[in-house]
Amino acid sequence: MSTPETGTLAVAGARLHFEVRGAGPLLLLIAGGNSDAAVFDPLAAALAEDHRVLTYDPRGNSRSPLDGPPVDQRIDEHTDDAYRLLRHVAEPGGSVRVFGSCSGGLVALELAVRHPDRIRSAVVHEPPALALLPDAEAHSVFIDDVHDTFRRDGVAPAMRKLNALFGGRPAPVLPQAHDNTAFFLAHTMRPFTRCVPDFAALAAAARRIVVAGGRESSTQIIHRPAAVLAERLGQQLTEFPGGHIGYAKWPLEFAERLVGVFAAMPAAGRSPEPAEAREM
Repeated sequence: MSTPETGTLAVAGARLHFEVRGAGPLLLLIAGGNSDAAVFDPLAAALAEDHRVLTYDPRGNSRSPLDGPPVDQRIDEHTDDAYRLLRHVAEPGGSVRVFGSCSGGLVALELAVRHPDRIRSAVVHEPPALALLPDAEAHSVFIDDVHDTFRRDGVAPAMRKLNALFGGRPAPVLPQAHDNTAFFLAHTMRPFTRCVPDFAALAAAARRIVVAGGRESSTQIIHRPAAVLAERLGQQLTEFPGGHIGYAKWPLEFAERLVGVFAAMPAAGRSPEPAEAREM
């Protein structure tokens, strides 16, 4: 596995740790939840054969400390972070492909809306926007209960409850520089699951967005917002290998699928292909 170049970028309220590997078109990978750049190491190594791959620790996670005390996280701040990082790393005026998973998918979605001049295409993998679901109120109550359990009893009992979103299975152990679970439960989980995208704004960006979900997570609650989002954008959900974290379990297969999906997306000035054409 190639050794990435690392750096630090100061942004409003935080300092971002980032890593760059490979050469070619720039591809930004945005981690979600309590993950950091390490979760993408095998996927980034595979993609770096023909891309310049940029990964980073989201603010508050691992090597991207906040400047002040922990606070609830905001999607607009995370989007600004990603954009400033792109401006720091990308060639001037160049366009970028973006992949975001879980809460990182919501950031990728917002990037595509706010920066059409820089975001060539975005793949949004299982964003946890539970507020999009018909039973959103029940899920909001559930997330509040997980948060209260964390405050009262600690990380382990809260995570056991949260497993209900993933078919009741224990969360897999993922590579990470540091354990960010407490920060996630305290400050990231609630604001991101309550996100409702601006569909009027998304309409103009929809041709540059693919909504994706894992083959193995198709029956899990965490998969449902992606299906609703794809339908609202007039797409069929694009299937990827594995489940919610398929990129970590099946990095080579996931990389091949991701490159194929990006290649099938319409270039600027072309009409979008039917959603069925992206299914392989």
